[in-house]
Amino acid sequence: QVQLVESGGGLVQDGGSLRLSCVASGVTSSISHMGWYRQAPGHQRELVASISRSGSSNYADSVKGRFAISRDNAKNTVYLQMNSLKPEDTAVYYCNTVSNFVWYWGPGTQVTVSS
Repeated sequence: QVQLVESGGGLVQDGGSLRLSCVASGVTSSISHMGWYRQAPGHQRELVASISRSGSSNYADSVKGRFAISRDNAKNTVYLQMNSLKPEDTAVYYCNTVSNFVWYWGPGTQVTVSS
């Protein structure tokens, strides 16, 4: 079992920045990739960014050049630095990981970007 807890969401103005954090606990030795998804009202959950244990990352086209994902394996923590935020980035952001072929999700953190 793996538990994920996100933090760092909030309300920010158009063009602002936020940094999300997600700490994994429990059986973390088998964790491979870690990632961030988001879900806006009326929309499906979508991948924002993911990062492998070795540090290879990928991003949704909509956030490339604005968001940066990183991880600290010693702390079992993944971060999402979000810059140049836009109102369309408003969503609940979920941390995700896979361990022993089981998908785990955090409870989510709300990010609201006002215009």
